[in-house]
Amino acid sequence: MVETLTEKKHGKEAAFGEMYVWREGMDWNPVERVILERRSVRKYRDEQVPEKLVRRILEAGRFAPSAGNAQPWRFVVVRDRDMLDEMEKYVRWRCQILKFMLDWESSPLGRLSWVLSQIYIRLMPNKLHPIPFGAIRLIADGKLKLFHGAPTVIFILEDVRGVSKPQVDIGICGQNMVLAAHSLGLGTCWVGFVELLKFGSKWKKKLGATWPYRFIEAIALGYPVGEPDGMVARELHEIDWWEGGRKRSVF
Repeated sequence: MVETLTEKKHGKEAAFGEMYVWREGMDWNPVERVILERRSVRKYRDEQVPEKLVRRILEAGRFAPSAGNAQPWRFVVVRDRDMLDEMEKYVRWRCQILKFMLDWESSPLGRLSWVLSQIYIRLMPNKLHPIPFGAIRLIADGKLKLFHGAPTVIFILEDVRGVSKPQVDIGICGQNMVLAAHSLGLGTCWVGFVELLKFGSKWKKKLGATWPYRFIEAIALGYPVGEPDGMVARELHEIDWWEGGRKRSVF
């Protein structure tokens, strides 16, 4: 007997609760709750994630949409503590160089450091925004760990031959994985500073980040210490809403 669409829909509702439907005043469904309650985790328990669970999270990434289904990524999983520690030391060293050259408040280069920082800020305004530059200082001073003690790190390498906007596709892929991880009781944190590994030929070769692949992002993965998840207040942004030939502002 072939199930009707209605029977399938009702079966899903029974399994997942308030899903595939919308009613005025209904509570957040499980998918919405996972999205709204997920938080970046920067402290992990000393407990490895089972391999089968990691593979399940990778499957969520593999099924992410991408332009032309080109899937412009390659996954590399690192669970070797010595290897992760060595990568952290390398990135810390690179951050120390950046701090020495560009942090005019502490650099012995004096005014030259200020001039260099102004040049680089104009060349790389996103990467030298005060938020990431503050992280550079913390990593350089040993006050912020690259992987936050996570036992597993998933590297997402970008295939530069990707169709259209491969970095957008990688963002979607990674979001699939962090949401899947959260739904399975794990914590995650995006780690963009792994891009600094591109300056080390050893790491490029060891992790396969050679043409056509390059370092772009990584996801720290593990069991969080405590219960860091939960909805937090977010700034509202004004939205232009066009309908019926007229524009109105909504929040």
